[in-house]
Amino acid sequence: MILTEVAPVPDSALPLEAFKAHLRLGTGFGEGNLQDSVLIGFLRAAVSAIEARTGKGLIRRTFEWVLPRWRDPSRATFPVAPVVAISAVVVEDGAGSQTTLDPGLYHLEQDTHHPKLRPARGHLPLVAKGGSAKITFEAGLATHWGDLPADLAQAVLMLAAHYYEYREDTGLHGGCMPFGVTSLIERYRAPRLSLRAVQ
Repeated sequence: MILTEVAPVPDSALPLEAFKAHLRLGTGFGEGNLQDSVLIGFLRAAVSAIEARTGKGLIRRTFEWVLPRWRDPSRATFPVAPVVAISAVVVEDGAGSQTTLDPGLYHLEQDTHHPKLRPARGHLPLVAKGGSAKITFEAGLATHWGDLPADLAQAVLMLAAHYYEYREDTGLHGGCMPFGVTSLIERYRAPRLSLRAVQ
């Protein structure tokens, strides 16, 4: 499986001024925008980390998802949520010939955590050996930063500030995320089922 962004979130969509205020950076020194590219980098890192932890796209954008085969021909579960729309489903055979499916042959099954591509009836079309299926879709919680849920927006600022404050620290280990951030994003994570033996 390969998931790519057709176009990344533009810098203008990120809350740079809010982040500066969160960091309490001084203003009026004539070089107030000197660190902008660095701060944008920390914001992008925080957005990526939170999207990875929650499985949710924060800002709506277009993705391409390429599969060598269907795991289950009755459905394909999208790797990011929420999916807003499916733009195209293209099946390529092993020889490079492509077929764009009629939208009437499939539909989007909405779900908070696991939206799915479903066939209108029967099964999804066969993907030949050496071929692939490419799904182009739009996903994300908000069109603009100001439309994001307040807890997620705050989590991004807090995590970006954490990265900024500890930018020289190489002792932080994989997956390190401040408790305040994890508590803010917890309700957006897909629930995990735990099977326990009945006594």
